Amino acid sequence: MGQIKIERNVGGIEGLCVITPTVHGDTRGYFMETYNENDMEEAGLALNFVQDNQSRSTKGVLRGLHFQKEYPQGKLARVIRGNVFDVAVDLRKGSATYGKWFGIELSEENKKQFYIPEGFAHGFLVLSDIAEFCYKCTDFYHPGDEGGLAWNDPAIGVKWPEVIGEYKGTASAEGYSLKDGTKLILSEKDQKWPCMQNEL
Repeated sequence: MGQIKIERNVGGIEGLCVITPTVHGDTRGYFMETYNENDMEEAGLALNFVQDNQSRSTKGVLRGLHFQKEYPQGKLARVIRGNVFDVAVDLRKGSATYGKWFGIELSEENKKQFYIPEGFAHGFLVLSDIAEFCYKCTDFYHPGDEGGLAWNDPAIGVKWPEVIGEYKGTASAEGYSLKDGTKLILSEKDQKWPCMQNEL
């Protein structure tokens, strides 16, 4: 027991949590528990995860900002290779922080995990040459239930690290890159999401 440290309500947004596991290391390497239901419940997070997802992406890939409409998912995210900037946007109607965002770097080095409750949009930007991103979900994937917001919506104002470019009224990646010249890469779908005021 007691193998995790939880920072609650990060960024002043109720429900968002950064979780740091205890890492046991020696000359052979390390060992850690990446999830322990008893520890989570002891810390006040009674969660029921039903699906695990994993993606592999190259540098400059930006996925998001995604949310589920009728079947919202809580997500517990971590990175097992490389590093990403992970972002959550509060979309809970009536929330004191509605529309506010928080971002954190998740990496294989810091081993931090980011818990995002139901009712948030989510996305991440890959900052390393390769990143493998894993997350547990509190509900199953339901085809056709996905919504999205423009990753560069000026009303939300996410400060994506290393990204340079000028907003031209759409979510298109055209004209955007990282500071080292790597082009920003978004799916065709992610380049068509509307801004928050038009979607919600």
